[in-house]
Amino acid sequence: MSGGTFGRVRYLLTLSRPRFWLYLAGPVVVGVAFGVDSTGGLFTPLTVGLFAYFLLPANVFLYGVNDVFDADVDTENPKKSDREARWRGDTVVAAVVVASTLLGAATFAATPTLAWPYLAGFFLLGFQYSAPPLRFKTTPFLDSLSNGLYVLPGAAAYAAVAGSHPPLAAVAAAWLWTMGMHTFSAIPDIEPDREAGIRTTATFLGERRTLAYCLACWLAAAAVFGLVDGRIGLLLAAYPVLVFAIYLSDVDVDRAYWWYPVVNTAVGTLLTLGALWRLVNA
Repeated sequence: MSGGTFGRVRYLLTLSRPRFWLYLAGPVVVGVAFGVDSTGGLFTPLTVGLFAYFLLPANVFLYGVNDVFDADVDTENPKKSDREARWRGDTVVAAVVVASTLLGAATFAATPTLAWPYLAGFFLLGFQYSAPPLRFKTTPFLDSLSNGLYVLPGAAAYAAVAGSHPPLAAVAAAWLWTMGMHTFSAIPDIEPDREAGIRTTATFLGERRTLAYCLACWLAAAAVFGLVDGRIGLLLAAYPVLVFAIYLSDVDVDRAYWWYPVVNTAVGTLLTLGALWRLVNA
């Protein structure tokens, strides 16, 4: 690989999808904010360590595994020439991906056993989403369902600081949200995936029905979140509203897809501020 150490670092950062770093680290922040019982529990070696791992190494693991097993099919994906990177087979980069995976063992050592099922679920789904034998990403609807893995760092963080499992309704609602988000993100890949012979929920349904599927997931997520707290349900209603707006407008989904890191960060920030308000006024 050209560029030596600097080139490898730059490539690894691109591989890790910086726009999506908070998709794993953000749930940790939300889980901690809702799980602690005082502001003193927000910044501890445990909470900072979990945030740090899921901010970068976990993304190197998740997207590194994805790119390794998608190397052949990504040759025709236009995203890999612009905002993302194609796997180049560099042994040093491969070693970093393996190291980032193994570093995940530290999350088990640092957390109580109550958090372990969520962590184990994250690593199992994160690997099997892309890797054989299960390779969930090539099976319609299982690709969507398995992306609940993005919820699990937040559930683990909540369990670690609260000493109890997160509310089941909150986990279920967040899982439904991730199903909608993953499937929406697959719409720009419909044609490249079809050309590569990959079957996904989006390739199976087509763009219009995929939007309807995302709408259903996000409506259900808002409704279930409403069982936890009506204000959260109203906040999450922004997602089905946005789907309607995209469908009724002339905005291309390929373009709208890149708005969502900002939208998701804004929603996560509001959730976190709500949790902090609860702490301050407790």
